[in-house]
Amino acid sequence: MSTNGNVSTNGRSPAPVARNVMGGPLAVCSADPLTGFYRTGCCDTGPDDVGVHVVCAQVTAEFLAFSRSRGNDLITPRPEYGFPGLRPGDRWCLCATRWREALEAGVAPPVVLTATHEAALDIVRREDLLRHALDVAGM
Repeated sequence: MSTNGNVSTNGRSPAPVARNVMGGPLAVCSADPLTGFYRTGCCDTGPDDVGVHVVCAQVTAEFLAFSRSRGNDLITPRPEYGFPGLRPGDRWCLCATRWREALEAGVAPPVVLTATHEAALDIVRREDLLRHALDVAGM
């Protein structure tokens, strides 16, 4: 065991646990469709994620139409990228700036706080996320 309580393997420190916007461990957003910048099902981020895909949202028809109007078609399947296309009700890791843009346009989809990475708070206000949360009651 390391001094911080994490188990170490081969003398290396484990990767830090990703945190959600409520301070807990980052939960899975969706495995079907498989989401996340790294396609792990989680809205994790790293230095190569320039879009900051950290907001776990349950997409709506209004949001999908809005995103398409902004040049990001999330509806049309793109099999060459392993992307099935989204339908209302699917959960997906959105770019924090796109979610904020949708908020300002009045079409922000609901979010899953436990699956939204804390990095979202660099772009989106916690109060706005709370107002659109699907999972507040269990917090």
